[in-house]
Amino acid sequence: MYDRKERAMEQHKLKELVENMSLIEKINQLLQVTSGFFIDETVLTGPIRENGITEESISQAGSVIGLLGAKKYKEIQDAYIEKHPHKIPLLIMMDIINGFRTIFPIPLAQGATFEPELSKKCAEVAAKESAVSGVHVTFAPMVDLVRDARWGRVMESTGEDTKLNSDFATAMVEGFQGNNVGEEYRIAACVKHFAAYGAPTGGREYNTVELSENTLRGYYLPAYEAAIKAGVEMVMTSFNTLNGIPSTGNRWLNRDVLRDEMGFDGVLISDWAAIEELQYHGFARDRKEAAGMAMNAGVDIDMMTGIYSKNLASLIEEGTVKEELLDEAVLRILKLKNKLGLFENPYKDADEIKEKEIILCDEHRQVSLEAAEKSFVLLKNDGFLPIKKKEKVAFIGPFIHEKEIYGTWSMLGRPEDTVSIADGAEKYRTDYELTFSQGCNILEEEDRNLIPEFHYKKIIQKDRDSMLKDAVEAAKNADKVILALGEHRCMSGEAASRAELTLPKGQVQLLHAIYEVNPNIGIILFTGRPLDLREISEKSKAILNVWMPGTEGGNAILNVLTGKVSPSGKLPMSFPYCVGQAPVHYNEYFTGRPYNPKTGEKEYKSNYRGIPNAPLYPFGYGLSYAKFQYSDLKLSKDIMNEEETLEAYVTIKNEGEYEGTETVQLYIRDCAGSVVRPRKELKGYQKVDLQPGEAKRVTFQITEEMLRFCKADLTFGSEKGEFHVFVGTDSSTEEYVTFELI
Repeated sequence: MYDRKERAMEQHKLKELVENMSLIEKINQLLQVTSGFFIDETVLTGPIRENGITEESISQAGSVIGLLGAKKYKEIQDAYIEKHPHKIPLLIMMDIINGFRTIFPIPLAQGATFEPELSKKCAEVAAKESAVSGVHVTFAPMVDLVRDARWGRVMESTGEDTKLNSDFATAMVEGFQGNNVGEEYRIAACVKHFAAYGAPTGGREYNTVELSENTLRGYYLPAYEAAIKAGVEMVMTSFNTLNGIPSTGNRWLNRDVLRDEMGFDGVLISDWAAIEELQYHGFARDRKEAAGMAMNAGVDIDMMTGIYSKNLASLIEEGTVKEELLDEAVLRILKLKNKLGLFENPYKDADEIKEKEIILCDEHRQVSLEAAEKSFVLLKNDGFLPIKKKEKVAFIGPFIHEKEIYGTWSMLGRPEDTVSIADGAEKYRTDYELTFSQGCNILEEEDRNLIPEFHYKKIIQKDRDSMLKDAVEAAKNADKVILALGEHRCMSGEAASRAELTLPKGQVQLLHAIYEVNPNIGIILFTGRPLDLREISEKSKAILNVWMPGTEGGNAILNVLTGKVSPSGKLPMSFPYCVGQAPVHYNEYFTGRPYNPKTGEKEYKSNYRGIPNAPLYPFGYGLSYAKFQYSDLKLSKDIMNEEETLEAYVTIKNEGEYEGTETVQLYIRDCAGSVVRPRKELKGYQKVDLQPGEAKRVTFQITEEMLRFCKADLTFGSEKGEFHVFVGTDSSTEEYVTFELI
């Protein structure tokens, strides 16, 4: 329909286009509204109009958030371009966090794979399904560093480690965007939330963040910068204040750090209504002042308030905001539209036929299956798993038949597309004697406050007494019990902070009842965050953490339970001993009075009374059906200068009966610095596949660049001195070798 040559837009012509637009047309390019305004012909009530959203601003709004579908999108794009004075195409954005219709494990689970290339593949699939449905931009990846499991959005991050987050940030951006967002089946990525959103005080959503600049630069900013170096096209501001200044109005953060220091030249978008919220923070006196603050801070797109549309014209006329800043913002938006090829073909990849062919195809399901299998973390196994053929196994629990196992941000996930545990077990019925009982509801009446009321009302409640009775009888007659427990998918995610990290009370009661009649229990744990598993661990022989595994979850779980696949996931975030430790992370600093659990001396040392300092399960932890033994840790030399490289060697042997994959982890401790240094930091990891009895030598390269950190003067660099090198199965490894940087 559209002639590519006629619609092609050269870069210099974009500036001419901006010059030819009226002030109001330019301002409206900065407005983002929901798809409902285009699909449902939403009535503009008084409050909406007062907020600055009018028929004119909607007809010229530069972007839309929400799914339209290929057919509807084309109709809306045609109508939009036809009405627009300069025939500028519309930009469609959506939250595609861990899959479009083919749902992958939640991002925290993807972090557990320690395989960024796999997440890149997941992002490619998500981009393809999104693109044919008319989506141009996804609000992903979220790369916020998280150390506090009370915060619900830990599920959307890849964990507590700076390197791991940075590696996954790079991979996901490359997966969504490819080499060029204008290529077929590619969409623009949006890294979020800038900045330090993952460190709210008390783990409470939207709360304030207080970080020293050294901590901010050294640990929280690198993952955002990694995404920018990977070419991410968009960045989203965060809701929080950072050291007293809301991010959306923080000129230093967005202009000095993001644009000048990191070199970001793409589009900066607010989070939902974040510009308006500047006044609720007590930072702006009113909406007008908030609009000026955000524009002066460099925010290009106002998500869903109309605050720019209503106020920017008068702010520019008064001289509070320079029109050049508006022109720069509009130009950045037009450049993104041009990169996507929308001036050439406003439909881009939207195609109703391909929607039916591509979405949820077998190839995409296979990627979902692989990602799920590799994300599962075996936390405990006292010879319980894998289950043996002909064993009588009772599958019990509210997640046995549950299909909504795809996380709260899986906007388009559908139960009918998802494989439950019971579904996945069907193909194993001939080899195993299996029974299935629900046992209890995911949430009973006493747990209803753990999720929003409207979600609780959707849960079909069954009679708990009869379910419990059936489950107890099944457990009595079984050799083994597989108990599937966990969080409802809405118990983690945005606005899902929790003060307690235990399972719902009804599920704990089920565990107690089953344990009384058959203590030979293995737990399948569904969760979007680290939980307090002390009681679970005491009353079980095995714990397989499957997170929120996505579309192919049931198949992946049965493949692991039966030994077809050996679990290989590693924790990307520490599981606390109890919530009182939060925030807890492996790379903490020593104190002036460090506690040493080996000596047991506690008085006047940094420790808790009654609980250990260490988490129950540390970062990097994860068992396998294989049994890996480490030996012969060595360095190629014990002295290096800044230009040299040294090598660390270790031998890994599989001394078990099953083949398996081990993630070998390299940690380094800088023994002294101009600022105190962490106990250890992850600097590398490699996956090794080993058959029973097989051994391999693993080699890591150590360079001066790996030794750099944010120094006392806030510059990055290494400092001469002694370093300890740890190579092991998780962050608690203690054996090390030493070298000196000269």
